[in-house]
Amino acid sequence: MRMLRWIVLGGAAVLMVTSAAAQTYDPRYPVCMQKWEWGGSTYFDCSYSSWDQCKAATVGLAAMCLENPYWSRAQPRYSGRRVRTPAPY
Repeated sequence: MRMLRWIVLGGAAVLMVTSAAAQTYDPRYPVCMQKWEWGGSTYFDCSYSSWDQCKAATVGLAAMCLENPYWSRAQPRYSGRRVRTPAPY
């Protein structure tokens, strides 16, 4: 009887555990939308190329726009020459 109780308790614990879905931030887009869902969960949608585009998508939703932390900004090109700093006087 005691063993049956532990089996039922263990089975209930296994059924309560849900699989976690990994969210990815798309590095091609600079703006993400964070949306809150019923039950307290959130997800990120990083498919916006401007703040205005993201703001238009959040109208009427429990959501906000954020800067994508993994957005790869364009790096300045270097000509290979050293930049001279002015000599102090």
